[in-house]
This record gives sequence, C-alpha cells and structure tokens, in this order.
Amino acid sequence: MKKILIIGIGPGDPRHVTLEAIEALNRVDVFFVLEKGAVKRDMVALRHEILQRFATGRPHRVVEAPSPPRERTPADYLACVDDLNRDKQAAFERMIVGELGEGQCGGILAWGDPALYDSTIRNVEAIAARNGLEIEVIPGISAIQVLAARHRITLNRIGQSVHITTGRRLAEGWPEAADSVVVMLDGEETYNRFADQDVEIYWGAYLGTQDEILIAGRLKEVVAEINRRRAAARAAKGWIMDTYLMRRV
Repeated sequence: MKKILIIGIGPGDPRHVTLEAIEALNRVDVFFVLEKGAVKRDMVALRHEILQRFATGRPHRVVEAPSPPRERTPADYLACVDDLNRDKQAAFERMIVGELGEGQCGGILAWGDPALYDSTIRNVEAIAARNGLEIEVIPGISAIQVLAARHRITLNRIGQSVHITTGRRLAEGWPEAADSVVVMLDGEETYNRFADQDVEIYWGAYLGTQDEILIAGRLKEVVAEINRRRAAARAAKGWIMDTYLMRRV
C-alpha cells in the first residue's frame, strides 16, 4: 500500500523542524510540492533547504506542480475555498498516482502545524479515499507558538481562554466572551478597526525567518507603524504572512 506522510515543518526556521519530523523526512521516497510561482519561490526554496539539511538518510525525489490560483476577492468565500481545495486535490492526486510506486512512502510538507488553518489533511484524506492510501500526520510548531515565544508572552491570561480566528471573521466584531484573540490569515489589516479601543497587540510577520518583523504595544500607539512596516515588507517581497494576538487592556 502507498503511504503519505503530512509533515509539519514549522513557520520558517529550519531549527523548528522537530525530531519526529526529521525521522519522518527520512522515511519518504517522494516529496510532493505545490509551487506558487516566482513571487513565493523562497517558500519552495525553504522546503528544499529543510530536505537538504535533514532528509539525508535515504535517496528521495521531489516532484513539483503549479499551485492552483486563488481568487482574491470572491463573492462567495466558502465556495471559493471549496474550489481551491478541489483543484489542489487534483494536483496532488496526479502527482501521487503518477509518481509514487506501490509500497512507497510519499511526503507533503505543511507550513506550521498541519492541524491548524491548513487544508492539507482534508485534501489528502479525500485522495486517500479514492486511491486506498494510508495517511500519517506529523505535528509541527505553529506560527502562533513562535509569535508568543518571540514576544515572551503567554497566549492566555490566568483563567481566561484564547480565541483563534481569521481577519475575515474578526471583521464581524470582537468574538463574544473572548479575552485574547489570535488572528491568522488577515489580508485586510482588520486590527485597524480596533485602533480606537483600549487594546494591546502582539504582531509578527514572516515568523521564524530571517525577514521576521515584530511589533507590540497599545494598538492605538503602534498601528501606524504596523501598517507602514507591513506595506513596505509586502511591496519588497510580493507577499506577506503575518499573525497577531490582541486583547483588551
């Protein structure tokens, strides 16, 4: 039977690859990568760096395919995500069926932790159901963990909970009964909506990479700097990946 390992590799720093992940990397015969074009080529380069550094125990191949494009301003967000995941499933399925031999082990490297705001597990499960694959998931260090460590904070205050959400959902309002709110996938700089409130923010971009940016403080006092640094970084690299925690003071 063919087997697929979904391996969490952390948000950017090769040192965040766990010992379990390294062991998994060295069980893989063929790695499958969706390549997102010249703008994000450095993300693919990081995957190759991780393989060169850690996947040294056995011969392996890397098979790449273009990542399906995503509509940036969809009228129906959930339908758009469904379409994107369907296209990703098709891309991975073509590679797995065509490149992975019977009894071999394939590997898919997932940013951060594959269980958190990532569709790789769902997509591979759908492929497995059609092709009789065995699946194993290897956890990874998430951007949220790195954010907290870099700012030297805990995500929650004593006796309080943490709410993890997206910028799209935060735009609907502060989550009810939430004390600390962690926001991922915020392409609209939704934190700006709370700049007139007594809120503190711990913001980080490109966490775990050499381009890492960290800003923290009362939101009303640092929001202009976040906007400026975020815009400059996105213009320079062509993309940005940021995460932040906000809580009321």
